[in-house]
This record gives sequence, C-alpha cells and structure tokens, in this order.
Amino acid sequence: MSNDSQNTKKTLLSGVKPTGRPHIGNYFGAMKQFVDLQDSNNCFFMIADYHAVTTVQNKKELQDNILGVALDYLAIGIDPSKSIVFQQSAILEHMELSWIFDCITTMPYLMRAHAFKDAEAKNKEINVGTFNYPMLMAADILLYNPDIVPVGQDQKQHVEITRDTAEKFNRIFGDTFKIPEPTILKDAGVIPGTDGQKMSKSYNNTIPLFATDEEITKAVMKIVTDSSGNKPMNVYNIHLPIYNALHGETASLDALYEANAGKYKVLKDALVADLIAFIGPLREKRAALEQNLDSVKAILKAGAEKAKAVAESKMTEVREKVGVTL
Repeated sequence: MSNDSQNTKKTLLSGVKPTGRPHIGNYFGAMKQFVDLQDSNNCFFMIADYHAVTTVQNKKELQDNILGVALDYLAIGIDPSKSIVFQQSAILEHMELSWIFDCITTMPYLMRAHAFKDAEAKNKEINVGTFNYPMLMAADILLYNPDIVPVGQDQKQHVEITRDTAEKFNRIFGDTFKIPEPTILKDAGVIPGTDGQKMSKSYNNTIPLFATDEEITKAVMKIVTDSSGNKPMNVYNIHLPIYNALHGETASLDALYEANAGKYKVLKDALVADLIAFIGPLREKRAALEQNLDSVKAILKAGAEKAKAVAESKMTEVREKVGVTL
C-alpha cells in the first residue's frame, strides 16, 4: 500500500487491559468492529499492561494475560501487516508524558473520575495508580494523535479527561495535541449475559469468547427457564440477540421456538449449537497461535518499534515545548 493511501486514512487507537478473558459481549460490542475498521484506518491496538498493575500484581499472571490479549487479537483477525499491536510498557514515552500531565492536573479534578469515586464509595484502599490512571490514559491516547478513540458509553469520561488535558497543555505550552473525539461504536449491540442483564464480568454472567464446548454448555444450561408458557422467554431473550449478532439483525428464531414449544432442553441445545459453531473455529485458531508464542512475541516487538517511532516524535515536540530540551 502506498504512503499516499496510508496518509488519507484516519488513525484509530484502542487499548485493552490484560486482566482476564474476553467474552462474546466484548467481541460483538467492539472487537469484531476493530477487525472491520483495520482496512480503512491506521490502527494502533495497545495492550495496556501498566494499567493492569493497579490490580494484577503477580508476575506470572500478568505475563500470561499480556500474551493472552495478543493471542485474542490475532485469533479474531487483527492483522499485524495492517495494524500495530504493541505493549504499552514497551513505550516509555507513555510514562514520561503521564508525569508531565500529572504536573498540570489538580487533585480535585482527578477526584471526579468515576473509578476513583466508585472505589471511594466502596471504602476501598485506593492506590496512587488508580487515582491518577486517567493521566496515563491521556498519555496513551495523545501520543498518537488519533482521530478515532472507540469507547463504550461508560468509558466516555476517559476521553473527556483526555480532551481537557490536551486543551490545558496546549493553553500552557502552545498548540501540541490534537483534541480527540470519543467515538461510541454505534453498531455495538448489547449482548445479554446468562442472567438476562448486559454481559459483564462484574455480573458473573459471561460466555467466554474462546470457551470450551463444556463451558458453553454449562453457561447456557444455567439460564433460568421461564416455564409459565410454551416459549421460555428467558432463553429466547438471550438467544435472539446472539442469533442476530451471528446471522444478521433480520434473522428470526420464531419458527424454531414454535416448532419446539415446551421443549426447553431442545431450545437450549439450539443455543449451545449456535455458540459452538461460532466459538469453535476462533478457539482452534487461538490454540494454533499458542503453539508458537515466539512468533506472537515477535509481532509485539515489531509493533512496539513502529509505535515507538510515533511516540518518540511526539515526545520530542513535547520536551521542546515544556522547556527541558536545551
């Protein structure tokens, strides 16, 4: 692809904290769209490993989680020849810029952050990393001058803080950072969990994206069956959004549920079969990639080299603006 073609593309940046397994809600809500967007944008997919240290403080667990996110990205179709996949920790400019942002940000301002307020409300002991992580997140974003920062509605504040930080830096030191816009993925469908609520790790209602057949079956079978009529509405209301996500919004389950009225086990088995048909190939691809972790590490190293070139260029400008370059 020519440089002219590359220059006409917008820049997209997304980060994932390596803190656990993704679920199918994560996939249909965002990950699938990242795969689609990489053809028309210059994409940076960051593994936000230093953000994870606020909660994951075990060496082996963190290492496994970092490689896990890389495997997840590659298994769903993120192509390292099109997109840059890298570890946040490999780019020291993230931490350097974060410190500069710390120095122009007040404590009362950061006390408005949702994560801090939530932890405070629950009387949790709050580490400094949790308190000022919005500044590291602002650095993560602003180093790459992205046009697109895809976030869920509940993460919109992160980008708003980043915008405020960029505007304040520009006001103090001169025009340096592009003001990013939060991009709420409009096509992101809400996938219900096994209890009917939005699928979320915090609700313990997830179906892992790379689940085994046994895990899928166990998750589906624990869905409460509403036996007040011939159509088990709890199962139907969970099955339909998943079925639509797999087969298109116009897909219908009505014929299946009418033909099997009252046969609750058959209908749950149909949901299991749909999930296995979707998850199975992804799981197999991930397992194959896992057999060659050196190759995965090489992809992360190459991605870090590309990301670092961009970050270094921006930090050279920032240092000059701040006044530490003599």
